[in-house]
Amino acid sequence: MAEMVHPARALWWLFEPVHALTYFAPEGRAAYEAAGLRGSWRGYFAGRSAPLGPVDAAPVIAAFFNFAPQMVERALPDVWSRATPEAALEARLAGAVSTLERVLETVKPDLIDRSVTLLERAVDGLDCCGRVLAAANLALPRPEGALARLWHATTVLREHRGDGHVAALVAEDLDGCEALVLRCALDTRREQLQPFRGWTDQEWEAAADRLTTRGWLTKTGTISADGRHRHQALEAATDLAAARVWSGFRRTELDELAAALTPIATACRAELPQLNPIGLPVSS
Repeated sequence: MAEMVHPARALWWLFEPVHALTYFAPEGRAAYEAAGLRGSWRGYFAGRSAPLGPVDAAPVIAAFFNFAPQMVERALPDVWSRATPEAALEARLAGAVSTLERVLETVKPDLIDRSVTLLERAVDGLDCCGRVLAAANLALPRPEGALARLWHATTVLREHRGDGHVAALVAEDLDGCEALVLRCALDTRREQLQPFRGWTDQEWEAAADRLTTRGWLTKTGTISADGRHRHQALEAATDLAAARVWSGFRRTELDELAAALTPIATACRAELPQLNPIGLPVSS
């Protein structure tokens, strides 16, 4: 029997690739470099944290959650000497739109327009209390143009879900490195995550030891039965925290949104690595 997927998770699988492709596409990197942000991590930290303003590392360490503090501190606040938050935001959107123009060239415009209409309706109904990244992105002016609006809406929604996921991790008393070690015990290779989040081998092994002591992992480093059960509860809490925004939609409208987003998501997902650090399942 196929596992039932929560509607909030099924929709996230569809809108996350629209946002996430900008971290991997050459157009995104080129836009950041044109703004003075050379190096993929300068662009990443500047672009994603820019809605917060010219912040230091501390709030970004807290909000992004699973990056090693030393990795964030290498980027912030140095990036603001290279580009202002306003310039980073302009580069972020320009790179996203340029990428989507290429990737969605064969997708029917009416599917994009319908996706934008329904996604923006969801965004307009968001409650961002306790969700700092979502609130900061929601406060930005809504851009002009269908592709820009598509990317902006998916960005707000994915940060909203991400903020809720961080809250669920904190409620389980997991820290950023522990969350990554747990993920690797489930379905991802360590070499896919550790280098991209900046944790040292010593920090990684210490996190694994803590999870073993707490019963999340076995002594061989595999996930335990209790760890799997608690992880399922954590994911259910994430879905629940992301569900309210869709409660005002009829089932037919959710089906319509999924149908409109599917070819968009398929085209965007093809730009992403199969194994990725952002939690998307491996596409079939």
